Amino acid sequence: MDFLLEPLSHEFMQRALAVSLLIGVVCAIFSCFLVLKGWSLMGDAVSHAVLPGLAVAYVAGVPLLVGAFCAGLFCALATGFLKENSRVKEDAVMGIVFSGMFAFGLVLLTKIHTDVHLMHVLFGDVLGVSRADLLETAVIAGFCSLVMLAKRRDLMLYCFDPAHASVVGLPVRVLHFGLLVLLALTVVAALKAAGIILVIAMLVAPGAIGFLVARSFDRMLIVAVSASVFSCLAGTVLSYHLDAATAPLIVVIQAGLFGLALAARQVLLVVLRRKAGAI
Repeated sequence: MDFLLEPLSHEFMQRALAVSLLIGVVCAIFSCFLVLKGWSLMGDAVSHAVLPGLAVAYVAGVPLLVGAFCAGLFCALATGFLKENSRVKEDAVMGIVFSGMFAFGLVLLTKIHTDVHLMHVLFGDVLGVSRADLLETAVIAGFCSLVMLAKRRDLMLYCFDPAHASVVGLPVRVLHFGLLVLLALTVVAALKAAGIILVIAMLVAPGAIGFLVARSFDRMLIVAVSASVFSCLAGTVLSYHLDAATAPLIVVIQAGLFGLALAARQVLLVVLRRKAGAI
């Protein structure tokens, strides 16, 4: 118990754990839709594309979260527009858009003297989260989580089979752009704690774990959220005792859980094949 409770005796560790759990839950929920839709690269694109938005927001004197959201949403919409109006495939369009915006952001941050530390933007600073940051993250993460859980049936059908969703009368275009808006908001919520690079893993690994383990979408959500919450809790506590970076350690634990889930699935398949052969 001392091992678990000692880190929580410090206020900055309490905030770090709280913001990690908030981000872990919303990213886990969204990762299920991304994995089902095959949009893992879209999360990568949007997370990288927020960098120029941060620099422009600083120069304009507006909140950094507003700039990050606008840049991420622009990237998502630009990707959809280019896909529909060119012969280039979606993955290539995503690569061009997010790499171009990411490079543009790097140029801006090197030319503009800002308070935005590049390493914190790239890798996050979960231990430096303030109460205001925690409140902002809680509001955004809570809103996104509630919307996705409330509309999970419609979003699941759209992600699994858009044609069938259109036939049964669902507003496919609204669901499409709604997912893009929620993705941009989720990236913004996780930006300060996890950073641009690490949020990619948090948007993919939990859903991949749930996809390997569960056979229904609701169970997939439960497994993904459970794996993400465990990773955030374990990563935050271990980072205190090991004096290691918190967000990368959380991602390492998620990757380890994915490896365990994959190994367990392979063992189960071997056992089932042997039983089938014996029969």
